[in-house]
Amino acid sequence: MTDVDFWFDPSCPWAWMTSRWVDEVAPHRDLNVTWHIMSLYVLNEDKDVPESYRAILPRTLRYARLVTAVGELEGQAAVKPLYDALGTRIHPGGRKDVEAIVAEALAEVGLPEDYARYADSDEFDAQLRASHADGIDRVGQEVGTPVIAVDGTAFFGPVISPAPRGEQALTLWDGIVAAASYDGFFELKRTRTRDPIFD
Repeated sequence: MTDVDFWFDPSCPWAWMTSRWVDEVAPHRDLNVTWHIMSLYVLNEDKDVPESYRAILPRTLRYARLVTAVGELEGQAAVKPLYDALGTRIHPGGRKDVEAIVAEALAEVGLPEDYARYADSDEFDAQLRASHADGIDRVGQEVGTPVIAVDGTAFFGPVISPAPRGEQALTLWDGIVAAASYDGFFELKRTRTRDPIFD
């Protein structure tokens, strides 16, 4: 079994795409995936970003706070189901009605409806920031979400669209892990030519 750690912000469409790919690969490569929160809000709070982007960051923080709280209160096993329930509504669903999304996601995974209050609570912000820092510290400050660590070797991304399926998903996984395993490998990049494709 291969231990994989995956850091995500529930609002990030690129992290969502990568998470669907990891889901596809996991049973075929015997992956034991642990899901961790990152925060686009925390990542960008001290950066010079466009005002239009800064305006959406408080909404992203609400989802990250909720997932963090659920992880603390219900344990690691509750994190991925909640991410799936939120992400399905946010990304392929294209919705922005936070209160309804949170309520529906909590109901879908069988969590108390009053957990919705944690989306607006700073009670677990220390844990959120610690999880975020753990992911970022493994790859450096120039990246975002997602971050993946495979048996301790961490990398940003991959940024993919759409999420590959079947043999293509496995080929990509094997190649990415092989490249990342070389200690001197740092970057492979090209300009994105498409938006996230949710299928």
